[in-house]
Amino acid sequence: MAGFMLILVLLGLATATIADADEIFDVRYHLSTVSRYGVVKDIASNSFVPSKIPDQCTPIHLNLVARHGTRAPTKKKMKEFDDLASRLQILLQDVKEQKQSSNKVPTWFWEWKSPWKGKFASGELIREGEDDLYNLGIRIGEKFPELFDEDYHPDRYPIKATQVPRASASAVAFGMGLFSGKGNLGPGRHRSFAVISESRASDTVLRFHDCCQNYKGFRKSQEPAVDKLKEPVLDEITRALVGRYGLNFTRKDTSSLWYLCKQEASLLEITNQACGLFSPSEVALLEWTDDLEIFILKGYGNSLNYRMGVPLLQDVIQSMEQAIKAKEEGFVPGSYEKVRMRFAHAETLLPFSCLLGLFLEEPEFKLIRREESLPFPPKPPQRRIWRGGIVAPFAGNNILVLYSCSNNNTNKYFVHVQHNEHPVPMPGCKNSDFCPFEVFKQEIVAPHLKHNYNTLCNVDVEQSENKYGTSRISKMLSWLFNWKNVDAQDQKFEL
Repeated sequence: MAGFMLILVLLGLATATIADADEIFDVRYHLSTVSRYGVVKDIASNSFVPSKIPDQCTPIHLNLVARHGTRAPTKKKMKEFDDLASRLQILLQDVKEQKQSSNKVPTWFWEWKSPWKGKFASGELIREGEDDLYNLGIRIGEKFPELFDEDYHPDRYPIKATQVPRASASAVAFGMGLFSGKGNLGPGRHRSFAVISESRASDTVLRFHDCCQNYKGFRKSQEPAVDKLKEPVLDEITRALVGRYGLNFTRKDTSSLWYLCKQEASLLEITNQACGLFSPSEVALLEWTDDLEIFILKGYGNSLNYRMGVPLLQDVIQSMEQAIKAKEEGFVPGSYEKVRMRFAHAETLLPFSCLLGLFLEEPEFKLIRREESLPFPPKPPQRRIWRGGIVAPFAGNNILVLYSCSNNNTNKYFVHVQHNEHPVPMPGCKNSDFCPFEVFKQEIVAPHLKHNYNTLCNVDVEQSENKYGTSRISKMLSWLFNWKNVDAQDQKFEL
């Protein structure tokens, strides 16, 4: 019997491998946090069955926390691309001088110049990013018409953004979609609306990472160690590229080419140049190194990463409690807030998702409750839940809808959580996406609210955690430097 079962298992594995081999690889699904929202927003777990919202439940308030849309490269990255163009010319010159065959050299290398060379602007929201936010606004308005059935007023529909232009521009694009056809401006019947920003120096709700001195110290201390974690992967792939194309690439070249791949695929829809240099298995490993970095520096890798987001969590809960009070006390319609919208950055969205316990299994959530560390995301070909392209793509978002559910003349309140417009399980609420408000407060929110932002960020309480984090990274470094050649691994990755 045991032998028969083993045969069945092997047959199943073989079938899965054949199915995976038949799938067409699309690099755009593997760009970590540089992913376009329209490409990755519908990637969801097939195993999760969303809750059916009861007919007697009505939405009474909505919170939105969104990352800015697709943006142009920063000045630092644009300079890196200019340096890469110069570096490619040196490599090509070496080929000429040594009279090597150029048959293996990618043809696009010979004429390539950075598409962003000489650009004045940097890091700004681009047209594709505007489209994603504009359409997101339209969809949210259509999905929750009960919440947008009144005339606009900034106290009823407050829109907040950080002072960074791409975030405020994202808020404007979203608002134009949301309020489209509800005004008197131009053929599209647009209307004006307010976008409010706090000073960068004091915005502890949306730019808490910028105001937290302990976090800045932690990140600065860990970035070199994270770079070390990436080195074995980059070195193996660099050796593969040297053999494949006959050019004397360095680790830095490989890193720059991978970033170029992400920018070309996400911003320019070009997938056959820089991205074409890498095999699917190499892309999977490079994506993993990016996901590992955001896990350690912005996610579950250190509790300070998300604890410092407590002011945002408090802001969300306060808005829900105010909506419940308005419902219970029968406030006049239109006299209270119905939706609170916020536009910020990956450094905002990632910690907020962690505070909600998203992208965890129940055992991992229990570790978080006990403030214990989580294991790093597993390396391909193992599956992992934590993927940057899902957790925080451009325009990635969390939507928390507060429902009032009437029952025998009494109201009970529930929180429905969506990530990138899809219901998402909350381990803190028995893996449901539809959670009683009091359970949501007690099991998910309350454990975090015992932390004070000023104490976390401005008092020297993180030394022991930083040392522990360094120890964990050191252990993983030891393991990584012993892993075998990339090309020796099975090339059929489950991605």
